[in-house]
Amino acid sequence: MELRGVSKRFYYYEHRTNTLREWFIRRILHRPLNVRRAEFTLRNFDLRVERGEAVALIGSNGSGKSTALRLIAGIYGPSSGTIRTYGRLTAVIELGAGFHPELTGADNVALYAAVLGLGRKQLAARYDEIVDFAETRDFMDTPLKYYSSGMEARLAFAVAVCLEPDVLLLDEPLSNLDARLRVQTRSLLRSLVKRLGITTLCVTHDQEEALAFSDQIAVIRNGRILQSGPPKAIYDKPGDIDVANFLGEMNFFAATSDGLDQQGRLRFRSQFGLVSLSPGALVPEVKPSSPVSLTIRPHHVVLKAPAGAPMQNCFEGQVETVEFLGSRRRCTVRLGAATCIVELHNASFHEGSAVVIEFPEEFLGVIAREP
Repeated sequence: MELRGVSKRFYYYEHRTNTLREWFIRRILHRPLNVRRAEFTLRNFDLRVERGEAVALIGSNGSGKSTALRLIAGIYGPSSGTIRTYGRLTAVIELGAGFHPELTGADNVALYAAVLGLGRKQLAARYDEIVDFAETRDFMDTPLKYYSSGMEARLAFAVAVCLEPDVLLLDEPLSNLDARLRVQTRSLLRSLVKRLGITTLCVTHDQEEALAFSDQIAVIRNGRILQSGPPKAIYDKPGDIDVANFLGEMNFFAATSDGLDQQGRLRFRSQFGLVSLSPGALVPEVKPSSPVSLTIRPHHVVLKAPAGAPMQNCFEGQVETVEFLGSRRRCTVRLGAATCIVELHNASFHEGSAVVIEFPEEFLGVIAREP
């Protein structure tokens, strides 16, 4: 599946002439009957999904991710550019489209399969697989209105996936499920899609869902892809502040480039001291004294008690707050004029404790900032 230079323009009416009286008045005054403006939801959008790959498009509301999915599904036509898909395509744009609450589960499976283009013989051959995946065998003769939202969601997924399409399009597939059921359904869906080798494009604004489900993610803002790549690489070292903010909590430290030290390591002068990185680190090209943001995820920060001479990328601080979050603790640590968020699973630190913070080099990122 491939999109090249795709743009989509929508027209929004600022004024429309609706009555005959208004039509005559606007004609006499030589005013346009309708006033509209054009806005691009996508502009020069490029995306390639390899066969058997699961890709997640993520972004905030209005970023253009659902528009891209509808273009691929053929619901919209592109204003410019080309879209190529290979093989049979199934789009789950609205989960359970075609379901009727008064019909039984079995009748709804037949109805939903018909909506997605499955014939009776094909459905009969796959009926048991659909029911086993949905885990609703004991309820197939029960009207759908008595199903829980999770049962209904699993049944809809089962029909869509067991069609064994070459390309599966999903738009916010798990948004209506509670947290525990969302994790279970996501795991089932992921395993089945991988087992059948279905090329999948999933649109979501849930960063956890995107990271867990996909082989590649693409972060969209204002109709353009900011960054794409393997989930772990983008999560650990995002190339853009907006990407970093969207994919969970991140520590940002204002700093300036300070050239190289005697060992040839890259130096950055921050509010709490010098931070150094090896020459092989993935760092954007910045001139000396250029402003940058140093980034690191809270759970990658190492917090320890003061002991001996400070090591490289280690800085003294003081714990300001400790929050209990069940399986982990969230600490706020004061580092000079900066504040660092740290997540720990086994913490013996208390508010007011003197500590040493270590930033492991492999998890430190650098993002260039505007002067």
